[in-house]
Amino acid sequence: MRFTDFNFHPTLLEGIEASGYETATPVQEQVIPHIMAGKDIIASAQTGTGKTAAFLLPIMNRLITHKHDGQVSALIVVPTRELAIQIGQHLEGLSYFTDISSIAIYGGNDGQNFVAEKKALQMGADIIVCTPGRMIAHINMNYVSFKGLQFLVLDEADRMLDMGFQDDINLIINQLPQKRQTLLFSATMPEKIKRLAQRILHQPEEIYIAISKPAEKIVQRAYVVYEQQKLLVVKHLLQTIPFKSALIFCSRKQSVKQLARELHRAKFVVGEIHSDLEQQERENMLLGFGSQRIPVLVATDILSRGIDIDTIDLVINYDVPNDGEDYVHRIGRTARAEADGMALTLIGEKEQNKFAAIEGLLGKQVDKAALPQEFGEMPAYQPRVRTGSGGGGKRRPNRGFHNRNHSGRKH
Repeated sequence: MRFTDFNFHPTLLEGIEASGYETATPVQEQVIPHIMAGKDIIASAQTGTGKTAAFLLPIMNRLITHKHDGQVSALIVVPTRELAIQIGQHLEGLSYFTDISSIAIYGGNDGQNFVAEKKALQMGADIIVCTPGRMIAHINMNYVSFKGLQFLVLDEADRMLDMGFQDDINLIINQLPQKRQTLLFSATMPEKIKRLAQRILHQPEEIYIAISKPAEKIVQRAYVVYEQQKLLVVKHLLQTIPFKSALIFCSRKQSVKQLARELHRAKFVVGEIHSDLEQQERENMLLGFGSQRIPVLVATDILSRGIDIDTIDLVINYDVPNDGEDYVHRIGRTARAEADGMALTLIGEKEQNKFAAIEGLLGKQVDKAALPQEFGEMPAYQPRVRTGSGGGGKRRPNRGFHNRNHSGRKH
């Protein structure tokens, strides 16, 4: 099922297309129509199934035509700041051509962020993504009003309860209007989640989705490296592994540009695709890649969906993807049309936890391969499971209150 089949507003479809989405995942196919019909939802769906877009898109579609100016219309509660930031980024991309405003509210940042969050809550950002503890801090200051709220989303509800947020969630829910649409997503359905659902949902639709796994024909391998070793390792892999077409994914367009430049200096025939290129430039680059005139292509996740080139037999993740969904989509670009393919991931020191979460989602360990001795010492693979919703850690930049002008376009 294609996203054009959901009858979304044209400005939302522009954002969907710009984000590289074409075909809906199973959870999106099942959840979106129910949300658009006004139903409450309880869905068993893990990260990596496409559930974020499954609830964001119908909520945004509703708000485009039924906004309550000056009021918070949708509240998305998540267990960790990492997930709040990730959903906030999804929102920014999908809402680019709309006038929907949003902000991610989470702990672990400075006072300037808190001021921006307070302003967004007082002015009534359309969509708020938050961690429970940080939202409680704002609620306790008596300037938060949810009287115009239309949607409540509890994402990764089982994890929030496991982390001890039951009381915070109850307090937040008590601030909300009784008449609202509530969407609850949980990877598992223990008894405490069922009790919560019975209390806050009204005649919900129940949906159970398992994550799609990578094709068995894809050989998956990872290399645990120091960040400064990544460029040397990529060059080594391209020089020693036979391939027809190699697709290298980076998480940031700046990394794409830098890596493509370095590979070009090393005499590789390489192209690049990112959001700074015009559409015609992208099409020309893809044409060269598909015809194998350009054997190596470096790209952002703009190409992790929608590209179907049978000759891609090597995918390299220069950066560990943000989640399992991105990983599955990235490596799914190889081993197409019954062909064989190889997917290699470089795991930097600060990316180990992220890759371990992907392995948990896949239900198996990805083989960690050794590199020749000339590369020197490699870090040990020792990921740690993180807990907490926002205290401590590095300061993150102020993402701000993302408002749009009347035309809906950023300037």
